[in-house]
Amino acid sequence: MAFGPHLLLATLEGLVTAAVLALTALGLSLVFGVMRVVNVAHGEFFMLGAVLAWAVASAFGGHPAVGFVAALVVAPLIVGALALVADLLVLKRLNYNPEATIVATIGLLYIIQQAALSFYGPEARPVEAPFSYRVLLPWFGYSGYKLAVIGASILLLLATWFVLARTRIGMVMRATQYDSETAQAFGIPVDRVYAGVFAVGAMLAAVAAVLIVPTSQAHYLMGRDPLLLSFIVVIIGGLGSLRGTVVAALLIGVSDGIISVFFSPTLAKIIATLAVAMVLVFRPQGLFGTAAR
Repeated sequence: MAFGPHLLLATLEGLVTAAVLALTALGLSLVFGVMRVVNVAHGEFFMLGAVLAWAVASAFGGHPAVGFVAALVVAPLIVGALALVADLLVLKRLNYNPEATIVATIGLLYIIQQAALSFYGPEARPVEAPFSYRVLLPWFGYSGYKLAVIGASILLLLATWFVLARTRIGMVMRATQYDSETAQAFGIPVDRVYAGVFAVGAMLAAVAAVLIVPTSQAHYLMGRDPLLLSFIVVIIGGLGSLRGTVVAALLIGVSDGIISVFFSPTLAKIIATLAVAMVLVFRPQGLFGTAAR
C-alpha cells in the first residue's frame, strides 16, 4: 500500500480511538470537574461495561444487532447503578475528601477487577458487531461499524453538550462545580448532584466500552489503558472543559493511530506523556481550562 492510503488508514483508526477516548475522558472530566474527585476506578467502569456487553449480547440469540442494542442499553445502566451505590456507600461517607477518595477509588478498582475475574474469568471474549458492512474506498475497504462508532460518539458528545449548556440539569451541575457551598445555600441538593455526576461519568465510560468491544475483546484487565489515556486527555484539554476534552482526544487518538502504525505504540505513549509534561509546565490549567484565581 502506498504512503497516502496507508496514512488515511492510520488516520481512520486514530479517529476511532479518539471517538471512544473522548467519551471515556468526558466521564472522568465531569467527575473531576464537578466533584473534585480523582476517580482511579474509572477504567474499571470501562472494563465492566465491556464485560457486561458480552454477557448481555450472549444472552440474546438471533441477529447480533439485537444483542448489541440490548447491551448498549443494559450495560451502561448497570454500571451507572453500581457507581451510584459506590458513591452512596463510600464517597459520600468520606465527605468527598480528595485524598481519601483517591484511596477509596483505588480500592474500588481492585474490587471491580477481582469481581470480574471471579465471575467472568481471565479469558478475552469477543462481542459480535451488529453489522459487517464495509465501505469501499478507492484504495481499500474499511469497516462500516468503525465509522458508525465515530458517528455515535459525535452524537453522544453533542447530546452531552446540549444537556450541560442548555438545560436546567446542566445549570445545576455548573453551579455545583463553581461553588458547592453557595449552591447548597440556594437549595441545590449537592449530594444528589454528586451521586448523579458520578453515575453519569461511569455510564459514559461503559457506553464507550460497549461501542469499541466489537472491534476488540472484553477482558478483565482492559481498563488500564483507557484510564491512563483519559487522564492524559483531561490534563491536556483542561479540567471540566468539554471542548478541551474533544480536542485533546482528537490529538491523542489520531497521533496514537498514526505513530503506532508508522513507528510503534510505545513511541506514541511516550509522546503523549511528554505532551502532558509540557502542558503541566507551561499551561497547568490545560489548553481550554481556566486558571485558578
